[in-house]
Amino acid sequence: MEREKGIPTKGVLRQKKTQTFTKQNRYFPKKSLQFFIEHYWSVEWNLPTNEMFVAETLPYPSVHLVFENRNSKVYGVHQKKFSICLQGKGSVFGVKFRPGGFFPFYKKTISSLTNLTIPIKSLALPSNIDILKIESKICLTNNIKDRIIIIENWFDQLKPIRDSKIDTINHIIDDIKSDVSITKVEQISKLHTIKIRTLQRLFLEYVGVSPKWVILQFRMQEILERLEKEQMIHFADFSNEFGFFDQAHFNRMFKKFIGFTPEKYLESLK
Repeated sequence: MEREKGIPTKGVLRQKKTQTFTKQNRYFPKKSLQFFIEHYWSVEWNLPTNEMFVAETLPYPSVHLVFENRNSKVYGVHQKKFSICLQGKGSVFGVKFRPGGFFPFYKKTISSLTNLTIPIKSLALPSNIDILKIESKICLTNNIKDRIIIIENWFDQLKPIRDSKIDTINHIIDDIKSDVSITKVEQISKLHTIKIRTLQRLFLEYVGVSPKWVILQFRMQEILERLEKEQMIHFADFSNEFGFFDQAHFNRMFKKFIGFTPEKYLESLK
């Protein structure tokens, strides 16, 4: 498919194992929706009887819509890793919004969704839109192209309005992602000439989490990628490069985000 974006490259724990047990892909939205949507994604699995696999991902500062038959949900930004136990045969299709991109659809403070998962039918939508019919159409076809057409027709009906604050947020987040030397909110405040309090209010309203959390999350993704590639823990390097006070601080934050000590996580890669 011409809009194919490829498999995720960051944020997937034990990425090599995950690719063994699942088939994942991502797809770009059409141009008129790229302001709001990062990509569409799909995951398929077909495991032998009595076999299971726990798929885990680090959170990202984005809201997701996830479509499953009679079980479609809105996922706010979750501040801890996401885990799901896969068994048998199944598939799921989702929409990942750009940071802040769900605000024009939801029209409420996004922090009200943080760490929450709500049924998609609970969204306040125009009376002429039946979200359960849309869910049914998506789940009745396994063709990704058809699923994307269905969801994009729905988004077009909603007529979201572009908000310049979403662009501001994404410029900030792009800087955080690309520059590993950014470890403090003060650096972002200075770089973008925005007061810290204004920055915090902006992120809570549009993204759902603080800029400090976003910085830590992206630094942790960098660390996980290195651990998987190098199979070694460079405590001193990680502490100095990513802004941790010392090894104890690094260990504490790693366990908070990943749920394991660094040593235990390395063992789980084998």
